[in-house]
Amino acid sequence: MSFTIIALEGAFATGVAATLDMLRAARSLGAKSLDFEVCSVDGGQVPLSERVSLQTSRLRVGARGDETTWVIPGLGMTNAAAVRARLGRPDATKLSKAIARHVSRGGRVAASCTAVFLLQQAGVLVGRRATTTWWLAGLLSEWEGQCRVDSNAMVCADGPIITAGAAFAQTDLMLHLLRERCGARLVDLLARTMLLDGRQAQAKFIAPELLANGDALIARITSELEARFPNPPGVAELASRLGMTERTLSRHVRRATGRSPLALVHSVKVRRAQALLQATHLSIDDVAAEVGYQDASTLRRLMKKLGGGSPRALRSVR
Repeated sequence: MSFTIIALEGAFATGVAATLDMLRAARSLGAKSLDFEVCSVDGGQVPLSERVSLQTSRLRVGARGDETTWVIPGLGMTNAAAVRARLGRPDATKLSKAIARHVSRGGRVAASCTAVFLLQQAGVLVGRRATTTWWLAGLLSEWEGQCRVDSNAMVCADGPIITAGAAFAQTDLMLHLLRERCGARLVDLLARTMLLDGRQAQAKFIAPELLANGDALIARITSELEARFPNPPGVAELASRLGMTERTLSRHVRRATGRSPLALVHSVKVRRAQALLQATHLSIDDVAAEVGYQDASTLRRLMKKLGGGSPRALRSVR
């Protein structure tokens, strides 16, 4: 057996389906020895998101000689309270214990999006580098201080632990795993067949307005910045307008987004610049000025750092 796909109640149906589709497609493209099993903690019919259900086998917890890679698609949680509540349910508790046992016996585990928190609960992220969905990266850092959380990475592989970012990074996770198992040639063919792009970073897919995630202060900060273009306020002015110290502002922003206030400011600016580059014929210098940068070199550097590519490349595909 190559992979054990583990489905928990409420898992993203799209993530589970994409995983199974990719495995079946890889097999049809030549990976004849590739095999897999779909399991859950108790077996039987498991309800996923969007009223989809899936028949599963019972997970063989602690089975000796289990050399399969356990793959856990993301769960439907969007904030700390929901994550905490989901991890406290019996199936999640049982699975976390099973993960710890599997890893202790030399097994590998791969998880994407909010399923990465199951690995945190299992204690297998200690001393490792990992990623998760970008809007909960700060929470993962808070809960597991001994894990180096890379919120920009799409996929992180550290020993027997492989993690991926937001929900649709499940496809990137599977490309990584299949490349290891089946080789680059077959996986490149699979990616072309299924129109997958092998992304490396989450940052260019992050819309700053989504960083609010129900947080009123982050939503207000984003609105303040966007309303003041081409002269958006800096961090000090933002703190003053919000009636708090820069230190308090920094603490709140990091807790809510996993980023510094300055990083949030740059993210909003770069997102606006990307929109202008795609929708207008303004020069790159003019676009930089429109979002509050003194020169185009600063905009180019930040776009590259945040994973958005160069202004020229972005404009060439509009």
